[in-house]
Amino acid sequence: MPPKDTTTEPLAAVAQDVLLALSRTLLRADRRLKRAIVLATDMVACALAVILSFSIRLGYWQVLSEPVLIMIGVELVLFITVFVVSGIYSNLFRFHGARGLGQLVAACVALGFPTVAVFGLIGVSGVPRTVSILFPLIFFALVAASRMAARFILVDMMGRSGVERRVLIYGAGSAGLQLATSLAHETGYRLQGYLDDNPQLAGSRIEGVPIYRLSELEWAIAERGVEIVFLAMPSLPRAERAAIVERLQASNVHVLTLPGLGEIVDGKVSVSDLREIEVTDLLSRDPVAPDRELLRGTIEGKVVLVTGAGGSIGSELARQIVGLRPERLVLVEMSEAALYTVDQEARAIARELGVATEIVPELASVEKKSSTRRIFERYRPHTVYHAAAYKHVPMVEANVISGVSNNVRATHNCAIAACETGVERMILISTDKAVRPTNVMGASKRVCELVLQALARDGTYSTVFSMVRFGNVLGSSGSVVPRFKQQIAAGGPVEVTHRDITRYFMTIPEAAELVIQAGAMAEGGEVYLLDMGEPVRIMDLARTMIRLSGRSVRDEENPGGDVAIIETGLRPGEKLYEELLIDAEALPTAHQRIFRATEEHIEWAVLEPQLDALDRFAWDGDSAAIRALLRDLVPGFRPDGSPSQ
Repeated sequence: MPPKDTTTEPLAAVAQDVLLALSRTLLRADRRLKRAIVLATDMVACALAVILSFSIRLGYWQVLSEPVLIMIGVELVLFITVFVVSGIYSNLFRFHGARGLGQLVAACVALGFPTVAVFGLIGVSGVPRTVSILFPLIFFALVAASRMAARFILVDMMGRSGVERRVLIYGAGSAGLQLATSLAHETGYRLQGYLDDNPQLAGSRIEGVPIYRLSELEWAIAERGVEIVFLAMPSLPRAERAAIVERLQASNVHVLTLPGLGEIVDGKVSVSDLREIEVTDLLSRDPVAPDRELLRGTIEGKVVLVTGAGGSIGSELARQIVGLRPERLVLVEMSEAALYTVDQEARAIARELGVATEIVPELASVEKKSSTRRIFERYRPHTVYHAAAYKHVPMVEANVISGVSNNVRATHNCAIAACETGVERMILISTDKAVRPTNVMGASKRVCELVLQALARDGTYSTVFSMVRFGNVLGSSGSVVPRFKQQIAAGGPVEVTHRDITRYFMTIPEAAELVIQAGAMAEGGEVYLLDMGEPVRIMDLARTMIRLSGRSVRDEENPGGDVAIIETGLRPGEKLYEELLIDAEALPTAHQRIFRATEEHIEWAVLEPQLDALDRFAWDGDSAAIRALLRDLVPGFRPDGSPSQ
């Protein structure tokens, strides 16, 4: 191999530096100055096109003859008029693409008509008639070349002069191609290739960019130095998306995804539509079509009341209930800020859907018997969703009196008010922590279940009581997901209480939709269990979230990793795993993700005095007595916090 000639390298580097400096100056310039520069460039192109047209036609150079000057003068007037009217100079020239090129074609065709009329049909002395045909073609070529050169210098070269991140697009369909087009206008990214499962596309190229097989995924990432993978498959089922992301995690690349096509407003895909992969994308399941009759049965045309309407589940219930067209929706919440937010959201949904539902915000606590009674008597609801509760295990564990008083008394108040005002159905939002609880919060929620079960079996009232029990919801205020996000963003460590701890997860919208359907099935006293899917190890969840952020886990196998995971020990009352059943068998229902259980209960005549005792102990501030009474009421309660094995 001959020695490499390096004498031109300094000159090339100097030329590039000069171009970059000129580009930066132009980009910072006033817009009017930029247009003037482009106009001047087009005027030079016009003059050059006339000269080239004459020279090609005559076979020799014809530069400053009188016919050439006459035609230059006429064409300058014509092209400026046509280009201004066509809006050519309203474009952002550094983003000139196929659409801008089409606009140029149209303008040059429009310019060709008067040119042919003047110099071809009428004729001008000394100007060959064929020049009138050559000129528009050559002029278009010169102007288009100047636009492409400007784009190369101002966008491509400027982009490459800074820090670029190498990108792979997963999906060579229409969404992937639109994303690649948008990417071409962005600085800081360089597209290295596409990945697609279509074998017919393997080995092909799109505008010079290769398409790789899925089997080449790891090789392509390593070989091309890819740092980011864009998932451009918005219609992909969640299960397949989760499998793809799991495979990408091993390569330590940052993964961004397009939302579903329904979430992309105008149907056009761009880089701005990309978002981080959320844990929801991996843990949630493909939705099951709801039973519309079950959804509407207890809501449409009725007065519906939601307690705890500002919470995670309560607010989602409110949003979904509005769409089911109740006559009136009463939102009960003791936090002013939370009530304001859910009230505004519900009204916005009603306006968007054209729903005439009356929305009533009630700033009140159902822990107060007088407030509860007033609200129920005033609005006479047909259906009540009782979502109000203190749910944070450590907070309730540290505040036994407030936690139990709020959870149990509020449920008791609502249940009695429902019976006395003729409520048709009351649905309690319960939790898997009520099953063999090791914490006060779970025990208090089990007592709430006992209240409704006892009243349902008592037979004195016509209200149909039911409970819906499920695990953690993704995105709630108490979820580990937002806490892990904050810890990862801060560089770690990510804190996990125990390496073997597992939890069930469900999205808030899916949980709320299933709650509404389960409540409509009830005949009285049933506990409904939501299918939560497979339990997830929290340690695995932490690792997944770290890798999704484009970072690596720092552990014994990888001491140079970015983010460490530490164990902090189980918190008071925390279980290693949660359960949904106490001692009954889960029976199927008409819905494939809702199961039913009829569990043992306490007679109302026995339970009611115990509830009064709880109130007395709360009034006296005797948390020890409350714990002791909870042990009597909930046989599986282990207040010592020993983990369930």
